[in-house]
Amino acid sequence: MQKLIVHGDPGLRKDGVINYDGRELRVFSVQRQGEYHGPDEPQLWCTVGTDDERETFEKKEYVPHWLGVDTIDAEALDIVKKGGDLTV
Repeated sequence: MQKLIVHGDPGLRKDGVINYDGRELRVFSVQRQGEYHGPDEPQLWCTVGTDDERETFEKKEYVPHWLGVDTIDAEALDIVKKGGDLTV
């Protein structure tokens, strides 16, 4: 499980699926940052992980501050499923 900061908004939402770093990851949560006083474009702070890590996320059996953090531009993100009712 890790945090992924997406610069820009590619339309990714909770329960989406992405290909990142050679793995297929689920988007467990999305926090949209930068709408009011932030940068020129919004940032999506996502918690992502494998299907095996979903129960750990839902039961909050992890320390968010200890998760690894990566960043990526929205254009470079490989989205399999956008999440919610939206699909690619």
